[in-house]
Amino acid sequence: MQWERRGSSGFGGWSGPDFEAVARRVRSGLGGGGRRLGGVLLLLIVAILAWSSWYTVGPEETAVVQRFGKVVRIEGPGLHFKFPYGVETARLVKTARVLKEEFGFRTQTAGRRTQYSPQQFQDESLMLTGDLNVLDVQWIVQYRIQDPVAFLFRLREPEETLRDTSEAVMRRVVGNRVGSDVLTVGRVAVAAEVKEELQTILNTYGTGVHVVAVELQDVTPPDPVKPAFNEVNEARQDRERRINEAQEVQNREIPKARGEAGKTVSEAEGYGIERVNQAKGEADRFLAILGEYRQAKEVTRRRLYLEAIGEVLPEAKNVYIVDEAQQALVPWLSLGPGVPAAAAPAKGGAKP
Repeated sequence: MQWERRGSSGFGGWSGPDFEAVARRVRSGLGGGGRRLGGVLLLLIVAILAWSSWYTVGPEETAVVQRFGKVVRIEGPGLHFKFPYGVETARLVKTARVLKEEFGFRTQTAGRRTQYSPQQFQDESLMLTGDLNVLDVQWIVQYRIQDPVAFLFRLREPEETLRDTSEAVMRRVVGNRVGSDVLTVGRVAVAAEVKEELQTILNTYGTGVHVVAVELQDVTPPDPVKPAFNEVNEARQDRERRINEAQEVQNREIPKARGEAGKTVSEAEGYGIERVNQAKGEADRFLAILGEYRQAKEVTRRRLYLEAIGEVLPEAKNVYIVDEAQQALVPWLSLGPGVPAAAAPAKGGAKP
């Protein structure tokens, strides 16, 4: 830009810049540069449109494609194409992965050495049981997105709905049971009931979510009452131990007593049968002897006498002969082993 002198008019004979010349120069400069700038802008727009016209779906994902907001198709894993940015959009949903929601705790780092958040979430985990006890219940809900369209568009916040519904169902189920049942033998039943009722409610809402599992992680009393609760548990365990010991003694002693009683009864029955058979045998023998005696009394009487003497004398060691007419010492007949048999004759011819 230059200043020109034009006569004596103006500021001391000097005039302002020549605006027409400046305008001509600007128009001439923009002629070549404007074409270059337009080409760059066109190339940039083409690159943006090309970049936004394809997308990749992972192996665990499903793509929901929308055209001006309306769902037009669902694509599986792989490389896919769509209309450029602004016309069609693809929203990726992890339908093949099992997701989980944690209640009462949070996992900071998952892996070989899992680390949990030190922050307390007692507003989620503290629950009132049916016997008016307070428990700290921690659990997880594992689920899978079965219908991605319903998951994205039937509810505004599906994850929050899942969490709120799970917490409500867990509180209802725990509130219908006693605390000792939830702490011990009822954990599996509680988890199964929560899973079934939660799935029913989610199906009613049309969330497109399938509940895979509900697992109780840790069920404990609150920290202020843990000492008293531990004492109660120890007392219960001691009672159970004593009951088990008593049942063990009962199971050992009662069969033993029954066996001994059966043995005694069997011996008595055997002895009774033996005595009856023996008595019958003696009675039959007596009847047989009686019949012989009636036929030959003298012979039978002598035979019986000799048989009796034959049974008695082998058992006798010393035999004393007693006679009413005997005046001297009592004759003695020694039948012991190794002593020769001798008899002292009695006066008056005493008979043995």
